[in-house]
Amino acid sequence: MTFELWQWALALVGALAIGVAKTGIGGLGMIPVVVFANILPAKLSAGFVLPMLIMADVVAVLAYRRHAQWSHLWRLFPWTALGILLGVFAMGRITNQQAGLLIGVIVLTLMSVHMVRKSQVKSEEPEHSVWFAPTIGILAGFTTLVANAAGPLMVIYLLAMRLPKMEYMGTGAYYFLLINLFKVPFMIHLGLITPESFTGNLMLAPMVVAGALLGKIVLKHISQKLFENVALVLAALAGVKLLFF
Repeated sequence: MTFELWQWALALVGALAIGVAKTGIGGLGMIPVVVFANILPAKLSAGFVLPMLIMADVVAVLAYRRHAQWSHLWRLFPWTALGILLGVFAMGRITNQQAGLLIGVIVLTLMSVHMVRKSQVKSEEPEHSVWFAPTIGILAGFTTLVANAAGPLMVIYLLAMRLPKMEYMGTGAYYFLLINLFKVPFMIHLGLITPESFTGNLMLAPMVVAGALLGKIVLKHISQKLFENVALVLAALAGVKLLFF
C-alpha cells in the first residue's frame, strides 16, 4: 500500500497497540481503531485492521489458552454471530459518522449499567441477568463488524463476570480469535480485505507480534484492581471519543 511517511509512523504505532491490547490491557484496543481510521477511510480501515487483529489473537491464545472460561464464551457466540450478520446488513446502509455515534451510545450506556450493577451486587457470584449475555453478544457482533470496536463491550461483560485478570485475558483471547475469523469471509465479500491490504498487513506484522510480547510483560506487573480500573477508564474514553469526536 502507498502511505506517506507520517502515515507509516502512525501505522507502526497502531500495529504495536494492537499487540499490546490483545495480551496486556484490552481497553487499548480502541487506539488502533482510531489510528487506522485517520490513515484510511473508516470502512476500509475496518478491513485493513482485521488480519492484524487475528495475528495478535493467535499470540494471545497461545499465551493464555489455559485460562479461558468456555462457559462464558458459549453464552456469547450465537448472539455475537447474529450481531455480525446485522453488521453486514448495516454496513452499506449507514454512514461512518452514524456508526460511530451508535457505538458510542451503546458503550456509554452499558458502562453506566455496569457501574450500577457493580455498586448493587454484593455477593461473590455476579448477577446473571437473562438479557445480559444476549445483549452484549449482539452489540459486540454488530460493533466488531462495523468498526472493530467490540473491545469496550467485552470489557464490560468480562468484568461483570468478575474474572481474575488471567481468566479475563484467556477468555477474551479465544472470543476475539473465533469471531474475527468468522468475520473474514464477510469482509472479503464487502471488498474490505484485498490482496493489496493484506500485503500492508504483512509489512506491519512484526510490530503486531512485538506489541503482543510487550503486552505479556505489562500484564505481569499490573494488579487486579489497577487492571480493572484501567480497562474501564479506557473503555469509557473510547465511548466518549466515538460519541463526540
